[in-house]
Amino acid sequence: MRLAYVAALALASTIAVAQGPMSKPGSANPAAVTGGTYKADPDHTLVMWTVDHLGFTPYTGIFGSVTGTLVLDPKNPNAAKVDVTIPVSKVTTASAGLTDHLLRAGKDGSKPDFFGPNPADARFVSTSVVASGQKAKITGNLTLNGVTRPVTLDASFYGAGKMPAEMGGQENVGFRATGKIKRSDFGVTMGIPLVSDEVALEIAAAFQK
Repeated sequence: MRLAYVAALALASTIAVAQGPMSKPGSANPAAVTGGTYKADPDHTLVMWTVDHLGFTPYTGIFGSVTGTLVLDPKNPNAAKVDVTIPVSKVTTASAGLTDHLLRAGKDGSKPDFFGPNPADARFVSTSVVASGQKAKITGNLTLNGVTRPVTLDASFYGAGKMPAEMGGQENVGFRATGKIKRSDFGVTMGIPLVSDEVALEIAAAFQK
């Protein structure tokens, strides 16, 4: 856990004790979005992926520590641009064995079953945004495992606002997004069809400026 995150929690607790209950600085009011160039908040941006496991259960893992930028003009949402990088090497699952397998080298110099021990970061760069109210379809190029494919995400506005001065005063904006990819399109075929080829994506995207 990052020291900055721990410090922010400690400061928030101190302020709450000193001043009493605080109202949330963020709200679902789109008028709170001022626009400009925002940086991804790596501690609060999560890319959750879910596959079907043997037909018994869905299984979910997480990519975090996302970096990148969002350029946003609330008066012209279709001109928005997103460029984010996802460190595959920091993949997290509930199973230490699975996490190890995802990052394991191939046997005897062969191709890894999944990403291998030194995977390149994934990257998503938008090419088109079509907004409708507080929702948008974001199409872009996803590069994963050395392969680039077009992906479309269904995004929705979640909240915006300004942090208290005591907590940095940054302007924040957040979104949720969903989408689907086929992992075989990116050269990850281990276990298909026992573990589904289709991967459902659910993204919590936080940006600050």
